[in-house]
Amino acid sequence: MNFINKLLFDQTSKAGKRFEFFIQTLIVISLLNFSFLTLPNLSDKIVTILELIEIVTVIVFSIEYVMRIIFSKHRIKFVFSFFGIIDFLAILPFYLSLGIDLRSIRAIRLFRLFRVLKILRYNRAIQNLKNAFLDVRNELIIFSIICIFLLYFSAVGIYYFENEAQPENFASIFHSLWWSVATLTTVGYGDVYPITAGGKIFSTIIIFIGIGLVAVPTGLIASSFGKAFKNKK
Repeated sequence: MNFINKLLFDQTSKAGKRFEFFIQTLIVISLLNFSFLTLPNLSDKIVTILELIEIVTVIVFSIEYVMRIIFSKHRIKFVFSFFGIIDFLAILPFYLSLGIDLRSIRAIRLFRLFRVLKILRYNRAIQNLKNAFLDVRNELIIFSIICIFLLYFSAVGIYYFENEAQPENFASIFHSLWWSVATLTTVGYGDVYPITAGGKIFSTIIIFIGIGLVAVPTGLIASSFGKAFKNKK
């Protein structure tokens, strides 16, 4: 009992570290396997091998999930926790697709991508990233709200400048939101752009605001990382 608890829940023990490495390796193998299965013109033999690897990985993940439920001190809490849901979603597509040949149900296989999130449990660097985000979450929430307002404001502004000149591209404020996203994030796809003098001036202002928008969360997170690293030392 004590050995299993160390294996599943104590990543500082020797057994826990080995199990951690094993599961991380299996996650990578599973994701690569999923990617290889999408390749066209695979021979039947290769497909069979890849499907066998899928079965083996799902069996291991299923055993791990069941064991975590059995040996967890708070079973219900674990099942509905973030990692509990991720573990469940990682194995769900396999069982749902058994014996079903409906094209629509195959979309469920996209949930295999949740397996990559399983690695969060075992990666201490990602845990530090999580802690850094939690440290500045209030600031990021406020910043996100400001971004939403700026997106709407820029969509309204460009709509009034460009609607008459480009009624197809800027048919409404909702149509203009795509331009706002591309401009404020400084991506600038160039598929929709202003042609009026007022629209160009307005766009220039929004682009400069967008550059500042990128810098603010970067600075917050970098500062939080520095603080976490300093505390770790």
